[in-house]
Amino acid sequence: MQEFVDLGEKIIFLVMLLASILAIAVFIERFIVYKRNFNKESESLLDSLTLLIRHRDLKGTEKLLESHPMENSYTRFIHFVLEREKENHKGLSELMEGKILKEKLSLEERLPILNTLGNNTPFIGLLGTVLGVIKAFYGLGTLGNSGAEVVMRSISTALLATAAGLAVAIPVVMANNYFTRKMKLVIGQLEILSKEIHASFITSGKHNQSSSSTPNIHH
Repeated sequence: MQEFVDLGEKIIFLVMLLASILAIAVFIERFIVYKRNFNKESESLLDSLTLLIRHRDLKGTEKLLESHPMENSYTRFIHFVLEREKENHKGLSELMEGKILKEKLSLEERLPILNTLGNNTPFIGLLGTVLGVIKAFYGLGTLGNSGAEVVMRSISTALLATAAGLAVAIPVVMANNYFTRKMKLVIGQLEILSKEIHASFITSGKHNQSSSSTPNIHH
């Protein structure tokens, strides 16, 4: 029994180490992705794109995108809209909704890993604590009063497992909440752009079309 408990403790600490490495890797990768959408250059680009769209300046929008080397959710969305707008206004609103959903899925990628680690590492640490307590009581029952040192080491290891679980879970949960909040901001900005495009190109386009098709009744 002692051997199985020792093996279980080693496996748990190994899992904790792997979980922490995985969490760091996901955090760095997602941080790079989100950084493209949240910097001074991206904020300035977003303001400029909104202004050009309001003035229905397609050529100016295309030139601005060409001069912006970094690709992010905003540039991909506007590129998509410009391509579809050249083809036809019909169905553009639905296409924009689909593109926003696609960007959301892209931003959410790998966040479930952080969510899973944040929710489960405390329980893994708790399992290590249980194994440590079992080992402590087993040593106390086997060695009696002479095994006090062994019992104290086992309890210390048990508490260390809990601490390791919390040490992994707390930063992971904070990172997951951070990225989730940033994702909502990006999606919100894309929805605002979508409404600007709808008002500037689709609604006004229909209005102009209906106005031009109205027969002249003046003599």
